[in-house]
Amino acid sequence: MNLLDANTRNTKSKGDVRSLRLAGNIPGIVYGGPDQNQKVAVLKKTLKSLIEKGSFLSNIITLNLDGKPQNVLPREITYNVISDEPTHIDFLRVVPGVKIRIEVPVVFINHETSPGLKRGGVLNIVRREIELKCPSEKIPSAITIDLDGVDIGESFKISSVKLEEGVTPTIIGRDFVIATLAAPTVMKEPEKPAEAEAEAAEDGKEAAAPAAEGDKKDGEEKKATEEKK
Repeated sequence: MNLLDANTRNTKSKGDVRSLRLAGNIPGIVYGGPDQNQKVAVLKKTLKSLIEKGSFLSNIITLNLDGKPQNVLPREITYNVISDEPTHIDFLRVVPGVKIRIEVPVVFINHETSPGLKRGGVLNIVRREIELKCPSEKIPSAITIDLDGVDIGESFKISSVKLEEGVTPTIIGRDFVIATLAAPTVMKEPEKPAEAEAEAAEDGKEAAAPAAEGDKKDGEEKKATEEKK
């Protein structure tokens, strides 16, 4: 589990928040559960390193707030439209038993053992993330799709994914498709066998021989005609 240090912030104006950011910190808020909302500040450098790891918004984080650890889930990050730097972050307290909605990434494994991909098949990914409703203590880090032994024409639906008890997709009433393994759009022409290439070469030689003899005969007749003259 990722760890992120945080401190309580007492900013009261836009100027205070601006000074906080200039010092290399990002303002945020912790909410949810029976406790009151808390204004916090986290180090931007540490926050960016966690974001760059991937799946940041679907992983529980231990927030070490003023030396007291508590589990939280990152819910929303605001970015500067020009620099694309994070400017604010929201954290949701993880309260056991409380269900939340969260988008979980889809991960594909064992590409190298898929006969369909080996034959040039194309993996069409319909959904790269799936929104789930689950208890906060049962959030999956990813939905894993195993491509081992999968051939062209096969598809993956939500019904083929094994989810923990209490974890359900927010889309209900239909067995939606996550990905398909389709045939290649351009079929590769099979290579000609060596025997066929050899036969073609022999046929070419035989066809060329009569033509050469005919040319020679025409030349001799032309020469005889000139001598008579």
